[in-house]
Amino acid sequence: MNRPRSIVPIVLALLIIVFGVQATHATTPSGSYPDKSDLKAHYQKAKFFYNQLHTSAKLGAVRENWLKGAGNFRRIYLAEPKSELAPACLFMLGRLYYDAFKKFGEGIDLGESISYYRDVNTLFPGNRLADDALYAVGAILYEDMNDPRRAAETFTKIISNYPDGDMGTPAETRLKRLSKDYDIPLPEEMLGTTPMAKLTNVKPAKYWSSKDYTRVVVQTSGPTEYREELLEKVGNRPRRLYIDFRDSYIEPRFRSPIPIEDGLLKRIRTGQFSPDTVRVVLDIESISDYKIFSLPDPFRVVIDVRGKKKNQHIETVAPLSPPPAPPQPLPQPRPSIAQKSSTPSESVASPEQTVATVESEPTEPVPAETVLSEAPRPDMVARIPPEIPTTSETERLSADPGPVVVLREMRKRAVPVDIAPSPIEGDIPRQQLSLAQQLGLGIGTIVLDPGHGGKDPGAIAFGMKEKDIVLKMGKRLAVHLREKLGATVILTRKDDSFMPLEERTAIANTNSADLFVSLHINAHPSPDIRGFETYFLNLTTNAEAMRVAARENATSTHQLSDLQDILSDILQNSKINESSRLAERVHDSIDNGFSESHFALKNMGVKQAPFYVLIGAEMPAILIEIAFISNPDDAKLLGDKEFIDKLAEQISDGISLYANANVASTE
Repeated sequence: MNRPRSIVPIVLALLIIVFGVQATHATTPSGSYPDKSDLKAHYQKAKFFYNQLHTSAKLGAVRENWLKGAGNFRRIYLAEPKSELAPACLFMLGRLYYDAFKKFGEGIDLGESISYYRDVNTLFPGNRLADDALYAVGAILYEDMNDPRRAAETFTKIISNYPDGDMGTPAETRLKRLSKDYDIPLPEEMLGTTPMAKLTNVKPAKYWSSKDYTRVVVQTSGPTEYREELLEKVGNRPRRLYIDFRDSYIEPRFRSPIPIEDGLLKRIRTGQFSPDTVRVVLDIESISDYKIFSLPDPFRVVIDVRGKKKNQHIETVAPLSPPPAPPQPLPQPRPSIAQKSSTPSESVASPEQTVATVESEPTEPVPAETVLSEAPRPDMVARIPPEIPTTSETERLSADPGPVVVLREMRKRAVPVDIAPSPIEGDIPRQQLSLAQQLGLGIGTIVLDPGHGGKDPGAIAFGMKEKDIVLKMGKRLAVHLREKLGATVILTRKDDSFMPLEERTAIANTNSADLFVSLHINAHPSPDIRGFETYFLNLTTNAEAMRVAARENATSTHQLSDLQDILSDILQNSKINESSRLAERVHDSIDNGFSESHFALKNMGVKQAPFYVLIGAEMPAILIEIAFISNPDDAKLLGDKEFIDKLAEQISDGISLYANANVASTE
């Protein structure tokens, strides 16, 4: 009985040894290499076998061989999951399974490929293969799984997490294409709001429109190159003007067409024309001319379109008998001018006519009343001179408007010429009849522009802000103008609100204003500088005028120098001469009015400068710098309510004199 007992311990010991050995094998990863000293050699053999799968048709034709190749990399990884070869093994597993999927079409292989590629990024985010693995996942999601949005999310991770990786540029290219084809927003890292941006962000277009004028403004996140082209109507495709912005992007939510309910433009279409080009298309119903220019700080492209409404026509009616008693009868033109018109006639320019253009071909005499959609205003009829020079004579007069500026054609720079002050009262023996007077134009609508506003306070000194003073001035001036001229007066702003400079001119143009007056307060680093200045739009070489314009434009004098090349083309058809006449009249009225007043206001003269707010104005336009808020004496005047009212009265007198001046000189 003792012998069986002695056998039991031996049997138990044997069982422990057997199961212990099995347990030891269970803790070793299945199929891994127990010898970790030569993993690099095993890795090279695994890559060699992978290449054989591609080069040997017989070997690669069997799916089990591909699974064997995957097992080779898997064993190396499991042998040392944190070795330097681990991320490379996972990456090769992703590539091998993807190749197997492309060859045999097994969906399980595609799933394995994505899983292993993602493991590279998840387990080894700092490895050089992490962005390559993410790019491979994005490509699979887009090309094989038809999931562009998840693909875009994956490519975006590359841009965000691996900005310096070698897959950043390919990922950006993919994202641009996805954004264009599927309206998928681009990541902020690619747009102009970040220092590393590759694309300029184009903002939605803004527009202001009337029956014969439209201004479209496209703002971008930074300076960018652009080009435009006008395409004529072909078949069912309408006439259209398009502007291409290079290296640019617009968010998908801003790619819907903008309808425009007038006769000039049908709609504005903005889209991602190519992965790195934004195209803005203006579908045109009617157009006679357009101008495109850019302004800095912020960079924006301004498109001014001029033309006539498609269904618009000019209706002529029988001439009316002259008004029985016009309030202020105007002097007859000199006989030497009137006699040159073989058929005297009276005319009122239609809204399409501008004071700087005259029909070049002879036309039939126009009756006294020419209407577009409504009868002319009584005040306009009252101002019509009895006789108007013929077309040829008008052209001769307009060809010599008076010595205001001399343009050097080669350099496109202006040489300022002294402007002799014109008398305020009485006859004007040598003052030439202006085009506005020749065409019998009245002053029916005036737009007053109190500068700055809202977040833009303008100049600040002695507890006062420019934006507040000019708003008070504008409201008082509006009252005087309505009383003296009976004109419609429009303020670009009636409260403390911000308005971009290009919108102010657009308000004047869309309201078919006859005059545009922008009100500002000056400032200077030296507190000794004081006085008032009146400006009109033109090129200038005067450093002080450039300084003032740069301050009002909220830009630099260097950028203004660049702008002058743009202005040299724009100003060819602008109202320089009429604006200079208006500036002289208003300026002299202020000077004469205050010379006999207890308010001492220094005359700083009429000047010219490239003010953004005056660019593109379709009417005579001036900018008045009322006084220097930086000067203690001028600042006291600006805080005096009586001074503000007196100044408003003198400005209105000057405008009234401009409106009524009509004496021509034959010399």
